[in-house]
Amino acid sequence: MWQRSAPLPVSRAGRSIPAALRQACLLLLACLGLSASGCAMIRTIPGTKIPDTPVHRELLARCEEYRVAMEQRDAPKLLSMADPNYYEDSGTPSGSDDYGYPGLKHVLEARLSALRWLRFLIRYREIHVVGDRATVDMRYDISFQLLTEVGEKWERRQNEKRLELKREGNRWMFLAGY
Repeated sequence: MWQRSAPLPVSRAGRSIPAALRQACLLLLACLGLSASGCAMIRTIPGTKIPDTPVHRELLARCEEYRVAMEQRDAPKLLSMADPNYYEDSGTPSGSDDYGYPGLKHVLEARLSALRWLRFLIRYREIHVVGDRATVDMRYDISFQLLTEVGEKWERRQNEKRLELKREGNRWMFLAGY
């Protein structure tokens, strides 16, 4: 025969201890769930891990203007997006290939006129904004067809890049890309 065990101890509230323990565990799990979901409340711009803010959207829209102008090989549009203090160090230790805004027009016209076709993809990584300055970190993937002295040549380049921008009035202007 089955023997009945001693009755479970009862808390002051009149509940058995296992039920109180179960409720405490459920409360703890609920609190953990709420705190974890609080972290997920930060909305990001689709396709990125960048927080969705009006300034971030404005910066990415400007970078997309740049990307499209590159694909269209639109040197005048690209030049109009550059700040008068633009400076490019070309990512090399030598200063011989560096240029500022005055040299940008020549570089854009020479390089873009040699291109027959260009596809430019960007994956945006991070944005940092301090006052009227911003940096946009990205990974790019460029494929292009280049017209050379010996014929057409296909190339593909992938790399990390940081764009530096400055707010001028109601728009962002490019200061550098390195």
